[in-house]
Amino acid sequence: MAKLALNGGKAVRAKSKAKDWATWPVSDAADAKLVAEITKSNRWSYDGPIEWDFAEKFTAYQKAKYGVCCANGTVGIQLALEALEIGAYDEVIVPGMTWQATAAACADVNAIPVLADVEPDTWNLDLDHVESLITKKTRAVIVVHLYGCVTDITKLVKLCKKHKIHLIEDCAHQHGTFWKGKGVGSFGDVASFSFQESKVISSGEGGFNMCKTKDLFYRLYSLRNCGRPYEASPVVFGLKKAVDISTALQSGNYRITEWQAAILQGGLRRLDKQVKGRDANAIYLNKQLEEIDGVMPMRRRKEVTQQSYFNYSFRIDPKELKVTNAQFCAAVNAELGLGYGFEAPYEPLNMCGLYKPRTKVRHKLDKEYWKALNPKRHKLPVCVDAHTKSGVTIHHQLLMNKKKDMDDVAAAVAKVVDNIDELRKNKTKKTRKYTALAD
Repeated sequence: MAKLALNGGKAVRAKSKAKDWATWPVSDAADAKLVAEITKSNRWSYDGPIEWDFAEKFTAYQKAKYGVCCANGTVGIQLALEALEIGAYDEVIVPGMTWQATAAACADVNAIPVLADVEPDTWNLDLDHVESLITKKTRAVIVVHLYGCVTDITKLVKLCKKHKIHLIEDCAHQHGTFWKGKGVGSFGDVASFSFQESKVISSGEGGFNMCKTKDLFYRLYSLRNCGRPYEASPVVFGLKKAVDISTALQSGNYRITEWQAAILQGGLRRLDKQVKGRDANAIYLNKQLEEIDGVMPMRRRKEVTQQSYFNYSFRIDPKELKVTNAQFCAAVNAELGLGYGFEAPYEPLNMCGLYKPRTKVRHKLDKEYWKALNPKRHKLPVCVDAHTKSGVTIHHQLLMNKKKDMDDVAAAVAKVVDNIDELRKNKTKKTRKYTALAD
């Protein structure tokens, strides 16, 4: 008789309890009230007071110096590159495991994305591999603090200073993460955050740039606002009027609306409590999973004083369990009755179905550049292994459930491992793709 729910056995979590799992995104009456007030006002966009109030509060929360809202996280990376005057033929090192936009933004300014492999136990940049990729053409490293792990920021900052290259932080997954008490996004020259629907602060769509210097703030502001210089209306971060119109930059409209800012205010108000709750549940779940043969939690660096999660992740040992992560995820999902579920981490960018820079004619600068844009030229063995064999990940809303729900998750994982022989005989090759809240 089958024991695994995937094969018809009794599930750890009955289907009737599926509705009890936490949902995302969340809002409250205060959010709706503020949105209604904005709707009745005559200020819906363009440097509105709600937007700037959020910008100052979020920047202060991450302990950064300056910050400005923008249209989305992808645009935020592009603006970061342009603010640092990185463009045609410049090389930018990017992790091979990330949402494709991190690399695509480089191509969109005609730079060359150079893909680096990642650490097997964090899926963050392998800094030794990064250093081996640095050439005379390298202008920047974009670090992605992926899912629920943080790069060794201290070491990376030293590496960039050593080679005199810029550091850009892609913090799309890490609102509320602190390294030695200081927020991610405050370490690089420029940082980009995403407020897309799935992120831990969400306005449906939206993004944010943080930076270290007044001059970079002025450039970022101008680049996101059709090239207009900052006019100090309202005054933010104590900054005075920047420059006159003669110093305008060529750019486009990458602003957000006051309605989005209103939703972001609510998200920020809830953020710290939510991050702490997710982190406590992740630590609790990690302790249970590390006791299960063939299951390995991700590494948490000792310098991390608070960890935010876009996704909760762990690894399996496919050699010991003799199943793939796809088979494993399908079995665990069947035990839990989730409306969202466990799945493999991002596709490596050298084999990603959405990262295809050479489908755009505008990137065809010359044969050399066209060849450099080919993602298949990069070797990313750790990224490939994580996606195809060992990596397991699930949206952060799992961690917004109660502590006893984490017991169910651990029980489901343990049950699958205990009945691994039964799973090996199952014909299921792939797990369902959960894309409702995709990047």
